[in-house]
Amino acid sequence: MNRNLSPYLGFRDSARAALEFYAGLFSGELELTTFGEFGMGEDEAERALIMHGQLTVDGEALLMASDTPKEMELPPASSTRLALFGGPEDEARLRGYWAALSEGSTIEMPLELAPWGDAFGQLTDRFGTPWFVNIAGEQPQG
Repeated sequence: MNRNLSPYLGFRDSARAALEFYAGLFSGELELTTFGEFGMGEDEAERALIMHGQLTVDGEALLMASDTPKEMELPPASSTRLALFGGPEDEARLRGYWAALSEGSTIEMPLELAPWGDAFGQLTDRFGTPWFVNIAGEQPQG
């Protein structure tokens, strides 16, 4: 049996912009379905909102997201963060992700050397999505 797990992000009206940004960042394939495509939505603006979006990278769903119509309650933010991590061989790629995610973000902790020896940072991007980035330090040979 296959087990797939993908974060499903909720937005009020910015799922399209967020997913297009993430698709460019992670070089993925994006599928978007609007409320209007299913005959839903009270007005033209609402019909253009994303009912379901999926970002696929290397054949697997990386992220999914949708907008929340105005008549529905948008759940409050959770304490969940998306984590990007890797080793020293991934440093350039992870720092590139950090730089892109940082634009217009709120940086809670800059990406810098942490007490445990890794480079670590946390931010909330311009779409309200919280992220951790961790770049493992060189492990001692023993």
